[in-house]
Amino acid sequence: MTDVQDFDGAEAYLTGHMLIAMPGMQDPRFDKSLIYMCAHSPEGAMGLVVNRALESLTFPDLLEQLEIDCTAGDERINVHFGGPVESGRGFVLHSADYVQEATLVVDSEVALTATLDILRAMAAGDGPRQSLLALGYAGWGPGQLDSEIKANGWLHVAPDTDLLFGADLDGKWERAIRKIGIDPRMLSEDAGHA
Repeated sequence: MTDVQDFDGAEAYLTGHMLIAMPGMQDPRFDKSLIYMCAHSPEGAMGLVVNRALESLTFPDLLEQLEIDCTAGDERINVHFGGPVESGRGFVLHSADYVQEATLVVDSEVALTATLDILRAMAAGDGPRQSLLALGYAGWGPGQLDSEIKANGWLHVAPDTDLLFGADLDGKWERAIRKIGIDPRMLSEDAGHA
């Protein structure tokens, strides 16, 4: 996966990494969120929350609303809250074994597609091996994410398959924190204090 440079002086780009919301996150929409970063550059950043399912909408319901026939669709596919930006727009974060013309290949293992074609493929059982369906995304303007990281709003960690696509959504945030060697009980909810 992508190398990350230090935030001390050098630009750091977190495409292909995960953001871990620090305790005490001021925005309740991101409380204990784990976000996979699909893009991060001087122009801004975009990612998807991977640990928060929408309970009000199922995959079959979404297919029905979009008038897509479900011949082999998996009812276990959760629809996630991807973030507060464009909450009516769908995104599928998936394994890179499925690529179409409109797919953004994040790295050799992960891709992002935001077309109806991927939903049709998933409904027919021809979609990617692993996937996460999200409505909306998390977005930052130029320099905004970098400032939030410097203010101790986010930590970052390299992803793994379980953090990205695992079914235990409630445990992902803590597993991500532990992956970087931090005991979550030792974190303060006051920014800048440990």
